[in-house]
Amino acid sequence: MKPTNIGAIHLSFGMQAEEFEKPGMNFSNRDYLDYCVRTIEPASTDSVLEVAAGTCACGRSLAPFAQTVTCLDTTPAMLEVGKKEAEKNRLNNMVFIKGQAEELPFPDSSFDIVISRLAFHHFPDTRLPFQEMTRVLKTGGKLVLIDMEAPEEPLRATRDKIESMRDPSHVKNLNQAELLKLFADQSLSIIKCEKTKIPVSLQNWLELTKTPDVTRTKIMNDMKSDMNGQAQTGFSPYLNENDIFFYQNWIMLIGKMTDA
Repeated sequence: MKPTNIGAIHLSFGMQAEEFEKPGMNFSNRDYLDYCVRTIEPASTDSVLEVAAGTCACGRSLAPFAQTVTCLDTTPAMLEVGKKEAEKNRLNNMVFIKGQAEELPFPDSSFDIVISRLAFHHFPDTRLPFQEMTRVLKTGGKLVLIDMEAPEEPLRATRDKIESMRDPSHVKNLNQAELLKLFADQSLSIIKCEKTKIPVSLQNWLELTKTPDVTRTKIMNDMKSDMNGQAQTGFSPYLNENDIFFYQNWIMLIGKMTDA
């Protein structure tokens, strides 16, 4: 089943692919990727699946510590970047598959670790990919979900609007309670819930998606108004050496599949 915004996803990430991991982009934040590996604690016998993997930055970080890593994404250009980087670093235990998160092409109970990072805010119906991720997880396995946390009401709608202006494939950020409910609905027990503030350069953020000048100007003016004490955006922007920055609050949830 293809999501309703599949065209926007392919257009957006097809453009982003070559710039996705360049220095200064938060998606390839090395400190955070190392933190993910330490927290997830993959074993050398583990089979890992990264869903909506993008350029597979997380999967490539886990690969040296796992038996196999499968990366699935719907945008071929993103997977191609991941594959080239894996080959460059001689990660020979990785597989790259084009596919939909809503209909994973794997049998039940196939993987020891299933992870999705910074993707769920693009899904119109988050229940479907989460159900699929749970289906392919082995008993005793770990399901890892990392995404941006929505701000408190009423600013979350404003922030989502700006996110969508910048990237039309964005749907909405979820808050902690909504993310936890995904795990509870699939009877996964939570073994980790942690948050990390990630600083983001507004200029880099807009350049990555090649945001049109008119939209870019509107977003930058909104951020400046927020900093001047006017209408809030939900981003809490601030100046860093004369450049506008904001924080993304990344939440990591790890659930465990136990016997029924």
